[in-house]
Formats: sequence, C-alpha cells, structure tokens
Amino acid sequence: MQKVPPIAPSSAKGPLGVVQLPRLWSKVLLDKKGLLPEGYSACGQGFDRVVLEGLGLDRERVLAFLDKVPTYAAFEAWVVQELGGSVPQEKIQQVNDYILGREFPEDRRREILRGAGFTGDEDVRVGIQLNQLDDWAEFHRYLTQG
Repeated sequence: MQKVPPIAPSSAKGPLGVVQLPRLWSKVLLDKKGLLPEGYSACGQGFDRVVLEGLGLDRERVLAFLDKVPTYAAFEAWVVQELGGSVPQEKIQQVNDYILGREFPEDRRREILRGAGFTGDEDVRVGIQLNQLDDWAEFHRYLTQG
C-alpha cells in the first residue's frame, strides 16, 4: 500500500487556533491505517509533544481517542472537553509562538533541505517551513511512484 504524506502543515490550525494540532491528528490517523510514510512520527517528541504538553493533554489519552478515527471537528471538541470545557488563550499563544518561531538544528536543517532536492545552503531555518518542504518532497514521491 502506498504511503500518504500528512495533509496538514505544522502551521495549520483549526477553529481552536492551535498550530500543529491538525497535523498531529492527520499523522496519527494515517499511522493507524498503515499509511504514514517512513520517517514521519505519528505523535513524536518534537512539535507534537510541544502541543500536548503545552495544552496539558495526556499523550496516551489522545492516542486512545484517535483510535476511533474521529473527524477533526470531533477531535477538537474532545480536546476542549478534556481540558475542562475551555483552553486558556495564553496556553494556545505559548504553543503557537514556540512552534512558529522554532529553528531546527543546522544538521537537521541541511538534511531536510537536501532530502527535498535543495543544496542545503538555502536560508530556511524555521521548522515549520522545513517541515513543509519535506512534505512537498514526500508528496512528489507519492505522485511519481509507480
């Protein structure tokens, strides 16, 4: 079965306003169906961890809920319910600020750029931009594999 790159970039946010949350949802669902490409973490230690810890969500409870393969709307509603009916705006802002401004280490930056067909010398440092370039390269591989 052909693997499918995540549909949401790290910068995507739903009505709740939390970046990375739609990406986390899409990666976990792809993984549950055996469709997440190699090299992607379904719920990893990077931006996914930042979202979960920043909002105060338990990783295992999130994964258990996502076992049901809910819509994104149902997932956001569950997140709000799990956090007692509301999510403090300051928590959302802290998560978003960190993710939107986080630069990747130089070796990881170059690895992603080269893997996406660039030289590695391009002035792209912010993680969400690098994730997008990586996704686009994976999307191209997805389309061109026989």
